[in-house]
Amino acid sequence: MSALRSGTAVLTATALATTLAGCGGDEQPARSKVVTVLAAASLTEAFTDLKKQVEDAHPDVEVRVSFAASSTIVQQVNNHADADVVALADEKAGKTLKPDVLGSAAPRLFATNRLMIATPADNPAHVTGLDSLTSSSVDTVLCAPQVPCGRAAKSVLAKGHVTPHVVSYEQDVKATLAKVRLGEADAAIVYVTDVTAAGTSVRGVALKPDQNVTTRLPIYALNDDEGTRAFVDAVTSSTGRKVLTTRGFGAP
Repeated sequence: MSALRSGTAVLTATALATTLAGCGGDEQPARSKVVTVLAAASLTEAFTDLKKQVEDAHPDVEVRVSFAASSTIVQQVNNHADADVVALADEKAGKTLKPDVLGSAAPRLFATNRLMIATPADNPAHVTGLDSLTSSSVDTVLCAPQVPCGRAAKSVLAKGHVTPHVVSYEQDVKATLAKVRLGEADAAIVYVTDVTAAGTSVRGVALKPDQNVTTRLPIYALNDDEGTRAFVDAVTSSTGRKVLTTRGFGAP
């Protein structure tokens, strides 16, 4: 953690404690240790759950999580963006992190993911599987090729020998799914976890097992600070596994 950020965190915590004391009511513990987490968009729901668990278990730790495409996160970290923990949607993204920012940090695989077709809830194009996407009347949206969900979708399409009618490529999996949720596309290839998170707002259409691919998610601890250890331990613990499984992720 940088000296500047540490100083800011202490000042913020002091101001908070003073304000609470002046309000009379029950005082809350000052969160003097800040951990900054940069995580793939597909981890939004799971890491939001884990953030709360870590903060409940460690009253002096504040977890700040920012979600984006893995390619964006890598670019930010390689440009020395402030980060304590980095969690990406596939291993290939991690291999593009520069050694000078990683230092001695080694990836820990903590989950896996699979792909699924998502359609609007009423499935107006009657998509039944990968072959349906070949029709010019089925507007399909994919993740951009440089992000993990785009790479995985490309592999799925190659396995199925399918060339879809693609109307747009989106910056991350959440933006891709949003096109379907808003009725701006008939189908999208996204992660199972994102279909799960969307609930009844979309319909999931399973891919054949021999067409699907599995991505493995790495997490990096960029320092040995207490907050960093607390968050990474939570993600890789049995409790973290339960949270991830509930959100649709598989074991690493």
